[in-house]
Amino acid sequence: MRDLAAEVENIAADAGRFAIKLWDTDFRRWEKSPGNPVCAVDLEVDGMLRYRLSELLPDAGWLSEETIDNAARLDAERIWVVDPIDGTRDYLRGRPGWAVSVALVDKGRPVIGVLDAPARNEVWTAQAGAGAFRNGERLRVTERTELAGARVPADQLPKVDHDLVTVAKPNSIALRIAMVAAGEADLLATIRWGNEWDIAAAVLLAEEAGASVSDAFGRPLAFNTPDAQAFGVLTTSPGIHTAAVARLADRAKEAIGKR
Repeated sequence: MRDLAAEVENIAADAGRFAIKLWDTDFRRWEKSPGNPVCAVDLEVDGMLRYRLSELLPDAGWLSEETIDNAARLDAERIWVVDPIDGTRDYLRGRPGWAVSVALVDKGRPVIGVLDAPARNEVWTAQAGAGAFRNGERLRVTERTELAGARVPADQLPKVDHDLVTVAKPNSIALRIAMVAAGEADLLATIRWGNEWDIAAAVLLAEEAGASVSDAFGRPLAFNTPDAQAFGVLTTSPGIHTAAVARLADRAKEAIGKR
């Protein structure tokens, strides 16, 4: 597994180098749907990753933001879960808050995770049972036990969360989860339907750094599900997870009822 993880890291690094080389060039960009941007680099990186990762494990299934989903992946024991550029908005705006996100999921659980963030000079890696690292330095979550004062990567917070503290937010949800793993934030929460490719690698990073991770209701996350979605993600220091679930409960119930 260690050798496989190293190969995945190398492939993600090649993808990151390719993406940053094209970062300030005149590439094509459009919206897949209103408010959902994509660019030609997303697709090129996706194709590169699919070719390289499929060569590495020919039996593995494939799930990516930029590839039409195929139900055949549900029969695969192992599956690559990929977001070629997580944080496309920051990529398009020339901001550094984006990363190449690659995870290998085995029987519904991430076992290898890599975030390659070349614009930030960061490589985040995790392997099930072997810890999480940024640029080779082991990560560990904070030991916070009080929800009040918890740091949250966000532009702003609702008034009801006035007792929390905002910290700088990259556009990439994976990098925001990784901030909790690194002890740079104490809590990351979403209360909407989200896609597995956005979070698979980062969830492993957070768990291996000692974070508590669940959906918005405090339930375990699963991967390679039929719709490839989960309702929210909640990543926290272990000592505040129960309180965070309780804080979000009413909002989560209201939000899920609107789908």
